[in-house]
Amino acid sequence: MKGFAGFPAVAALARLRDKYWFLPAMSAFVGLVAGIAMVALDIAVGSDWLGRFDTLHGSRPEGARAMLSTIAGSTITVAGVVFSITLAAVTYASGQHGPRLLTNFARDRGNQLTLGVFVGTYVYCLIVLRTIRSAGEEGQAPAFVPQIAVYGALLLALASIAVLIYFFHHVTETIHINNVVARIGRKLIHTLHEQDQEKAGADPVKMVERKIGTLEADVRAARPGYVETIDHSELSELATEHGAYIRLRCRPGDFVQIGTPLLTVVSGNALPPKASGALRAALTIGDRRTDLQDLRFGFDELTEIAIRALSPGINDPFTAIACIDWLSAALLECEKSIAPAVAEAPGLAPLVQTLPLTFSDFVAVTFGRMRQHAATEGSVKAAALAALTGLAANATSPADTSVLLVEAAQLERVEP
Repeated sequence: MKGFAGFPAVAALARLRDKYWFLPAMSAFVGLVAGIAMVALDIAVGSDWLGRFDTLHGSRPEGARAMLSTIAGSTITVAGVVFSITLAAVTYASGQHGPRLLTNFARDRGNQLTLGVFVGTYVYCLIVLRTIRSAGEEGQAPAFVPQIAVYGALLLALASIAVLIYFFHHVTETIHINNVVARIGRKLIHTLHEQDQEKAGADPVKMVERKIGTLEADVRAARPGYVETIDHSELSELATEHGAYIRLRCRPGDFVQIGTPLLTVVSGNALPPKASGALRAALTIGDRRTDLQDLRFGFDELTEIAIRALSPGINDPFTAIACIDWLSAALLECEKSIAPAVAEAPGLAPLVQTLPLTFSDFVAVTFGRMRQHAATEGSVKAAALAALTGLAANATSPADTSVLLVEAAQLERVEP
C-alpha cells in the first residue's frame, strides 16, 4: 500500500498504538486533568446548587473521603485482576495458535479501554481526595468538599462496573479461535480492498527516459530488521530532485541485514551522501513485521494458525478449515485487487520501480506452505481442494486460474 501509510510518523504512531500501555497511560492523564478541572468547577460554582435537587445530598468530609478511598482502592485492585486475566488469555492464545497473535491482543481496544477506565478512575479519585478538607484542618479554613467532583467519582465507579461486565464478555470472545480467525480475515480483506481503491484513484506511474544516466549507486541498510513501510511519494520527490530513477530491491516485510541493498539509484551524476541518507530514511526498518504495507503478514497469520492446528499436539482440523475458508476469501479479493507489474516501454523506466507481488506469490505462501500439512487430514485436504477449485472458477485472469489449478493438482498428488 502507498499513501499516508508510508510516512515514518504514521509508522511510529502505528507502533505506539500496538503498545498495551498507551491508552491506559492516556486515561491516567485524562483522569488527572478531569480531577483538577472538576475541583476547580466546584470552587467556582460552590455547593448551593445541591439545594435545587431534593434527591441529591452533599457529602461531609469524612463520608467523601471514605467513598473516594473505597473507589480508588477497588479500581486499582480490579485493574490488577484485569491485567492478570488479559495476560492469561494472551498466554493461552499464543501457545495454541501462534505468537503472532500477541500483537492482536496488545492492540485490542477493548482490553486497553478496560484497563484505562480503571486506571483513570483511580487517578481521578486520588486527585479529588487530596482536596477534601475538614473544618479547622488548615488553621481557620472552613470545611471543603468538592460535591460535583465527588458525584463524578460515583459516576466513574458505576461506569467501571459496566466496563468490567463488558470485559468479561469481551475476553471470552477474543480468545475464541473462530473469532480470532474471522477478525484476521476481515482485516486482511479490508486491507486488500483499500489497496484496490488506492490503485483506482492513483495517478499514472511516472516514466522517465533510461538515458537519464547509467551510473548506478546502491543505498544499503544501516541496521538489521524488517522493512515496515516504504514512502513512495518521498522516493519520487527525491528521484525527481536528483534527476534519477530508483529500483527498489526489497519489499515491506523483507528482513534486511546491515549492508543489504535497499534500492538502486540510476542517474548521470554521483549521489551525494546527504541524498543517500534521505533515501534510506524513506524506508522504515523495525524489529518485527507489521501489516501497514506488508500484505503477506495477514496471509502468514492465517497460514500459521492452520499449520499449528494440524500439528499432532493440537490436532484441530476444524480450525484449519476455518483458516482455509478465510484464506480463500482473501485470495479472491487479492486476485481482483493486486496491481499488475508496470509494463516498461522501450527506452523508458518507472520513476520508482517496485518489486510487486504476484497472485502466484500469495498462493505459494498460503496453500503452498500448508500443502504437506493439509494432506495429513482428509477433511482439511478436501476443504483445501474445494477452495482452490472454487477460486479457479471465479478468477478473472487465465494465468491466475492456471496457478490455482496447478496448486490443486500438486495438493491432490501429496500422500498423507
